[in-house]
Amino acid sequence: MAPKKNAEAGPSKATNKAATAKATVRGRPKKTDAAPAAPTAKVTKTAATKKVTTKVTKSTKASAPAAKPTKTPAATTTKGKGKAAATTTATTNTKKATTTASASKKRKAEDENDEDVLPAEEDKTRQIKKPRVVREPKPKVVKPKRVLPKVVINDVPKARLNVFVCGEGSSGELGLGAAKNAIDVKRPRLNKLLDAEEVGVVQIAVGGMHCVALTHDNKILTWGVNDQGALGRDTAWDGGYKEMKEDAESGSDSDDSDDDSGLNPKESTPTAIPSSSFPEESVFVAVAAADSASFALTDDGQVFGWGTFRSNDGVLGFDPEHRIQTTPILIPGLKKIKQLACGANHVLALTDRGAVLSWGSGQQSQLGRRIVERNKLHGLQPREFGLRKDIVHIGSGSYHSFAVHANGTVYAWGLNSFGATAIRDNAGEDEAVVNHPTRVESLSNQKITQLCGGAHHSIARTEDGKCLVWGRTDGHQSGIKIDSLPDDSTIKDDRDRPRILIEPTQVPGVEAAVVAAASDHCLAIDVNGRAWSWGFSATYQTGQGTSDDIEVATMIDNTATRDRKLNWAGAGGQFSVFTDLA
Repeated sequence: MAPKKNAEAGPSKATNKAATAKATVRGRPKKTDAAPAAPTAKVTKTAATKKVTTKVTKSTKASAPAAKPTKTPAATTTKGKGKAAATTTATTNTKKATTTASASKKRKAEDENDEDVLPAEEDKTRQIKKPRVVREPKPKVVKPKRVLPKVVINDVPKARLNVFVCGEGSSGELGLGAAKNAIDVKRPRLNKLLDAEEVGVVQIAVGGMHCVALTHDNKILTWGVNDQGALGRDTAWDGGYKEMKEDAESGSDSDDSDDDSGLNPKESTPTAIPSSSFPEESVFVAVAAADSASFALTDDGQVFGWGTFRSNDGVLGFDPEHRIQTTPILIPGLKKIKQLACGANHVLALTDRGAVLSWGSGQQSQLGRRIVERNKLHGLQPREFGLRKDIVHIGSGSYHSFAVHANGTVYAWGLNSFGATAIRDNAGEDEAVVNHPTRVESLSNQKITQLCGGAHHSIARTEDGKCLVWGRTDGHQSGIKIDSLPDDSTIKDDRDRPRILIEPTQVPGVEAAVVAAASDHCLAIDVNGRAWSWGFSATYQTGQGTSDDIEVATMIDNTATRDRKLNWAGAGGQFSVFTDLA
């Protein structure tokens, strides 16, 4: 709103002009109607006018903000002394403005010649430049991570073992090196590359076509087929040519009888996985082997693994992130594990509180939990499933699984097309499976201490030494004359021939201490340390010196083991391994 023209409404026009000139010196011209109202005073042509004018000018000077200097002509205020004071003030301000404007033009010219010169309005910051004080950052205090004390839950085996092998060794699975006589071994032979004094093996696991061994000095040895990383180390080999010598009499070329067999020595010779593959503090207590994967258990219950699992379509993967794991890695989610049991392509792990976890291929329900085909990689993660706690023992066949509860109850699940679970439901039907852990009624009063199985049959040992068998029989997997069995214990085929032994039945003549099973043959060590075998023997895996199938359980008798007291046996796909105390 414009001020009234009455003299009492505010400062006079001359006073406003003086204020404008003063404001112009300090900055941009400021509109006078926006200035704060001055004290009301009556303007007269007396000495009082000078006082009032001076007072108003000082008030305006104090309240006006700084503005950009401009050249302003002198202004005339009231008559008399008031006019002289205003003129003097305006003249002084004009000189200051002129000086400032000249300096600004000079600085602008310098700026045009030097791009690094700051603008005029920033000149004050360049007049006095204080040295920058650089303060050293305070050292960051890193608190050490809390390291929990190691809790040992598993005992380390100490006893050194002699190792005997027999069967097919064309892929180096016998661990006899690359010698020509390492391929077909008809009866158990002492493996000198695993000498008890020099090497000191304390435990062995047998896979489909490879082996894993733990030594007394905490090394893990592997040998056999490494196509999918089951050995956990580099076995690349350039190969070589055999030196051919001409026979002087016949004129034909032949290889020297001492030449090697052409086997890859890095696969066929037991060799330690580099210690750098494991944490320095790792102390191993046991090893386990599937068809194409291997595992190692530590004293504090951790599990390392390598290799891969296979499904019906080929390679499935080792875990959701790795298709083939060529070197050992720690398996997350497994803690305080007491026992491992491997099938062909799945694994069971028993914790110290009696819980069971499973992982691997679940296409035959061997994991005890439902795996949707489109999400089959989910099976590669260890998980608990619908099995009650307080389990004290676990076991596995190729495609089925077992667990023994503290109260003696036996549970089974997995492939059941030949009754390998000993559960009658759907046994004998194509692709029959037991989806979830189910109580095996026929083993309820047997006090089972060990369980394992092959592709379609199973074997168990009881607390009182009984050797029980069940499952497929047409390849003599049971070690019993089937014709002598009662009809209600078997399931017959379309030709009325016994095909499945569905009722667990004792093998006569064998008081077992240890039992083992592979795809289609079985082994047992009796309480006297003697080895027994039966079943498929095309590659001499029974150790009986023949490629004919062994129909009934037969003791192995040869010079290498005759005076030995064997304490363990392991069955591979085409071979067998035995041990005794050194």
